[in-house]
Amino acid sequence: MTKRFENKVVVITGGSDGIGLATAKLFAIEDAHVYITGRRQELLAEAVKEIGHGAVGVQGDVTNAADVARLYERIQRDHQKVDVVFANAGIYEVVPLDEIDDTHFDSIFNVNVKGMVFTVQKALPLMAAGSAVVLNGSIAGSKGLPSQSLYNASKAAVRSFARSWTNDLKERGIRVNVVSPGGTETRLIRSYLDSKPEVEEALNKSVPLGRLAEPNEVARAVLFLASSESSFIAGHELFVDGGVAAV
Repeated sequence: MTKRFENKVVVITGGSDGIGLATAKLFAIEDAHVYITGRRQELLAEAVKEIGHGAVGVQGDVTNAADVARLYERIQRDHQKVDVVFANAGIYEVVPLDEIDDTHFDSIFNVNVKGMVFTVQKALPLMAAGSAVVLNGSIAGSKGLPSQSLYNASKAAVRSFARSWTNDLKERGIRVNVVSPGGTETRLIRSYLDSKPEVEEALNKSVPLGRLAEPNEVARAVLFLASSESSFIAGHELFVDGGVAAV
C-alpha cells in the first residue's frame, strides 16, 4: 500500500458506516490523520476502533451548525489544517410525488444539500492550495428514478456544487469532484435486500456488470479523486456504478 496521504488531515462526514467507513479505513492505512463524524455515538465509537491508526470520531449532525463548527475547532487545535474533505453524509428515502410533505422535503434537503454546503464551507479556512474536496453524489442525480424525486434532486444539487465550487475555489488551488455510486453493498442495503430477494435480482440485472458495488470499490475512487494522481481533474463526476449511468 502506498502512503499517498501520509500526514494529511482527512475529514469524512457520515464515516461510521457504509461507504464512509470503508473510505476512512483506506485513508488510515495510507497514514492519514482521519476524522469521522456520525450522529450515533455508539456506532461512531465502534467505527473508530475498526479504523484504528489514531482515527478520531467527533459526534455530530451535519445539519447542526454548532456540530460542524465543533468538528473544525477540534481539527484546528490538533493540526491547524485540512487536506481532504469527503462530504459523504447523506440520507435516502423513497417518497412518491403525491406523498411528499414538509418533513420529507426538509429531512432530505437538510442533510444532502444544506449539510454538504456547510461541511465544505466551514473547512475552507483550514484548506490550502493542493487540498481536495470529494462530494458523495449518486447516479440518481442523473436519472429520473421513480418515487424518489426529492432524493434525485438533492443529488443533482451535489453535481452542480462541484461545477460551481470548482470555479469558486480555482484561485485557491482547491479541487472539487464528485464520486457517484450506484447500488452499493452496505449494511443497510443488505438488510433490506435479504428480505426482498426479487428486488436484489432485479437490481443486479439492471447493472451491466451484474452486481452491486462493494464499499471498497467506491472508497478507492474517493482516494483517487483526493490524491495527486488526479491533479488535473476538477469539477468531474466519477460514476462507480457498474455501467448503469453510461450504458
